[in-house]
Amino acid sequence: MTDIRTALWRRKPVSAFVTETGATTDGGELKRTIGPFQLTMFGVGATIGTGIFIVLNAAVPKAGPGVIVSFAIAGVTAALTALCYAELASMIPVSGSSYSYTYATLGEVVAYCVGWCLLLEYGVSAGAIVVGWGQYLNEVFADIFGWRMPDAISQPPGAGGYVNIPAVVLVAMCVFLLIRGAHESALVNTIMVCIKIAILIMFIVIGLFAFNTSNLHDFAPFGIAGIGAAASTIFFSFIGIDAVSTAGEEVHNPRRTLPLAIVSALLIVSTLYVLVALVAIAAQPWQKFEGQEAGLAAILRDITGSSWPALALSLGAVISLFSVTLVVLYGQTRILFAMARDGMLPEFFHKVNPRTLTPVRNTILVGLFVALLGALVPLDVLANLTSMGTLVAFGVVSLGVIVLRRRMPDAPRGFRVPLYPVIPVLSVLACLYLISGLPLDTFLLFAGWLIIAMIAYFAYGIKHSRLAGVDGATVHTVRTPEAKP
Repeated sequence: MTDIRTALWRRKPVSAFVTETGATTDGGELKRTIGPFQLTMFGVGATIGTGIFIVLNAAVPKAGPGVIVSFAIAGVTAALTALCYAELASMIPVSGSSYSYTYATLGEVVAYCVGWCLLLEYGVSAGAIVVGWGQYLNEVFADIFGWRMPDAISQPPGAGGYVNIPAVVLVAMCVFLLIRGAHESALVNTIMVCIKIAILIMFIVIGLFAFNTSNLHDFAPFGIAGIGAAASTIFFSFIGIDAVSTAGEEVHNPRRTLPLAIVSALLIVSTLYVLVALVAIAAQPWQKFEGQEAGLAAILRDITGSSWPALALSLGAVISLFSVTLVVLYGQTRILFAMARDGMLPEFFHKVNPRTLTPVRNTILVGLFVALLGALVPLDVLANLTSMGTLVAFGVVSLGVIVLRRRMPDAPRGFRVPLYPVIPVLSVLACLYLISGLPLDTFLLFAGWLIIAMIAYFAYGIKHSRLAGVDGATVHTVRTPEAKP
C-alpha cells in the first residue's frame, strides 16, 4: 500500500523538464521554429472562432442580452488563469501544458487526470468546432452557388443528419498541414488569423449602423442564474489561451516568449469577443438567436439587405474555424507526446519523424478520433463536456502556482503572477463558479470519463511511468531512436 501511495503522488522535478526539453539550450526533441508574434497568433487562432461563430447562438437563449456579462465573466476567469499559466509556462516551458505543470506540483495521479481533462479540452473541443464549420460552409455555397449541402451529409446524427462530411474534410486538411511541420502550420495560421480579425472588425463596424438600444432592454430575462449558465458554456471558447503553452518546446526563448504570447492573445481575444457580442445583441432581438445557424452572417444580411457582407463573414468563419481546428489539433498531439515521453501513454504517441521532427503517427490518430466525433456527435454535448475539462485543468494550474511558490520560491521564473496569492485563489474560485453552472448530465459524463482515466492509469500508466523505481531527484532524459535534437 505504501508503494502505491508513493507512486500516486510522486512528482517530476522541474529541473528534469527543463533538461530533457532543452529549454535553456534551445535544443530538445522538437524543432524550435516559432517566434513571439506567431505564438500570439496561435493563441488568437485557437480561441477566436468557437465563442463568436458558434457558441454565441447557444449562449444567448440562456442569458438574453446579459450574455455580454457572461462573456465578461468568462473573460475575467480566463484572464486570472492566463496569468497563472504565464508564470508556470515561464518556469516549465514544455509541451505538456497543464499536465506537465501538475506533474511537477501535485503528483502523478492528479497529473494523469488533468491529462485526460486535456483530452476533453482539445480532442473533444476540436470535434465541436468542426461540427460548426459545415454550417458556415453551407452559407458560402448558398451565397455563391444558390445551393446547400443536404443535412444528411452536413449534420451529425441527432441534428438532422447521418454523417458530417465537411467535418471530416476539415480535419484531414489540418492533419496534412501539421504533418508538414510546426513552422508551416504557424505561418498558415498567422495568415488566417489576420483575415478573421479583419472580418470581425468589419462585422463590428457594419453592426454599429444597426445598433438599437431597445434590443438590450430586459437585460437579464433569466436572472443571474441565466448569465452564469451562459458564462459556463461560453468558457468553452477560451481554450486557446491554454493552447499557447502546448508549444513550449517549439518556440525560441520560451521563458520570455510563452508569458508574452499568453497575455497578448488574451487581450486581443477578450476585446473582440465583448465588442462582437455587444454589437450582435444590439443589432437583433435576442430571441432570434435560438436555432439560428451561421448567426453573424444572418445578422449582416438583415442589416445590409445585401449578400456580400454575409458572404465575407461566412468566408471569414470558414477560415477562422480552420485555424482553430489546426491549433487545437496541434495542442492535443503535443500533450499526448509529453504524456508518452513520461511513460503515461504508449511510446506510439512519442515517436517523432526524423525528417520533419513532428509526431506524425500521433497526429494521424488524433485526426481520426476528432473526425469521428465531428461526424457523429452533436455540438451541444461536446461544448459542455469541453468546458468541464477546461475548467478543471485551469483550476489545477492556478493551484499549482501556489504550490510551487511555497516549494520553490527562488526558482527562476520569466514571469510572476501579480498580487500573489490573491489572483491564483480568485482563479480557482472563478473556475469552481463556472463549473457549478454546467448541467447535471455533463457532471455524469465527466465522472465516467475520470473513471476511464483511472482504469487506464492503473492498467498502464503507473507501471510504465519513467519515475517508477527512480528517485524523484534524478530523472534521465529518454529519447526515441528516431528523434534527432
